[in-house]
Amino acid sequence: MASLVRSATLRFLKPLGNLTLNDAVNHPRTQTQSLRAFSTTLSPPSKAVVYEQHGPPDRVTRVIQLPPVEVKENDVCVKMLAAPINPSDINRIEGVYPVRPQVPAVGGYEGVGEVHSVGAAVKGLLPGDLVIPSPPSFGTWQTYIVKDQSVWYKINKNSPLEYAATITVNPLTALRMLEDFVTLNKGDTIVQNGATSIVGQCIIQLAHHRGIHNINIIRDRTGSDEVKEKLKNLGADEVFTESQLEVKNVKGLLSGIPEPALGFNCVGGNAASLVLKFLGRGGTMVTYGGMSKKPITVSTSSFIFKDLSLRGFWLQNWMSTERAKECRVLIDSLLDLAREGKLKYEMELVPFDNFNAAIDKALGKRGSQPKQVINFQL
Repeated sequence: MASLVRSATLRFLKPLGNLTLNDAVNHPRTQTQSLRAFSTTLSPPSKAVVYEQHGPPDRVTRVIQLPPVEVKENDVCVKMLAAPINPSDINRIEGVYPVRPQVPAVGGYEGVGEVHSVGAAVKGLLPGDLVIPSPPSFGTWQTYIVKDQSVWYKINKNSPLEYAATITVNPLTALRMLEDFVTLNKGDTIVQNGATSIVGQCIIQLAHHRGIHNINIIRDRTGSDEVKEKLKNLGADEVFTESQLEVKNVKGLLSGIPEPALGFNCVGGNAASLVLKFLGRGGTMVTYGGMSKKPITVSTSSFIFKDLSLRGFWLQNWMSTERAKECRVLIDSLLDLAREGKLKYEMELVPFDNFNAAIDKALGKRGSQPKQVINFQL
């Protein structure tokens, strides 16, 4: 981690050769550098969650103080307000995610902050503006971030803090999957497993908002009736536990809902097979996760006689810099829905000082918990 500190504190220093201390202090170049240093805009010191090696997040992360860094003419210094702990954040720290920052690194990938200061050449952003990194950017688990103005996107200042912090990764995944694979019209049907996940809840609400029927599969658990009721209150048409679908004809369980043309899988294993059983001829199943860590098995007859298609979706691949502008328009529409109460999911705002407890909850060490969102203001 010393390299993180060194890179920040030694940014302005340049070698002056083999001079004595007095020569160096009185050297014209040193005096010029000193004048520049005094005139340079610096960020405040930052408090950050860092990791120096990959491994279990509850073991390899720690909170440290980082020194001020220079705010260059095209830079924006943002005071972070909130940032979530996503499963992909955990995977990056573990070293198993396909794309991850080089260690040592600051954790976090999305979040929301307030502009603290701007460089001389920055246009369109002012101190006090509410911004998110768009596309998301590594290192959001810290109190102050300095990055080029192109990274930051100004959002409506009335956006709910916890939704602004989490709007990109999960809700945008749900929206893109509904739009990118099959043309859905009002009255059509989709089916998904992992319906209690944030992406799953967003799919239910976005589909319901568009008049699209949705069939949802959840794992067997204590209190499943309460879970079903919660999902139906969000707009779910049907909710089944996996054991309820251990019948030959799952479609016989539906009451007048058309066969799904599109399915979503984030679990794998048997849960993915159940999605496939619901799909109609020519249907498509999109996989965006594999929580069970079990492979997807497809019968030969499903390919031959139902002509099913299997696709994959990875948001980070979709959100190339060329599509950043499109991402931002979609984010605005999602935040509009959140402000109107038409898009909601359960979260827990956790003070930054309680980060260790939040990471334990995110790792499932304290049972089923809402999404953990670090609040840097508390």
